[in-house]
Amino acid sequence: MKHIKKIKDRLLERKQELENEFIDLNSEKFSDDQVQDTGDQALATTMETLRKSFTDTKRGEYKMVLLALEQIEAGTYGTCIDCEKPIASKRLELFPYATRCLGCQEVFEEG
Repeated sequence: MKHIKKIKDRLLERKQELENEFIDLNSEKFSDDQVQDTGDQALATTMETLRKSFTDTKRGEYKMVLLALEQIEAGTYGTCIDCEKPIASKRLELFPYATRCLGCQEVFEEG
């Protein structure tokens, strides 16, 4: 695949973006540690729950980006992990950390 360099650059860029987001999320405070009323406490708790959910989602994406970069280095990028056939270039352009071809992904999602 001649477009792997372009995809690798996109993955490296996304990796850096995610790392920056993690730094920002970890430094963000929702409370000033002063006495709070129950409304402030509820808001702070809700915001912390949302941050955790967002962080978990971003962490999952980060792992997929790292896996794709490892596959590029190993020479296995673009091969379906289930059927071992090539993943369509268009799919990889749209979803650069895809590990399954579209058919296998649909089967996987159906359970």
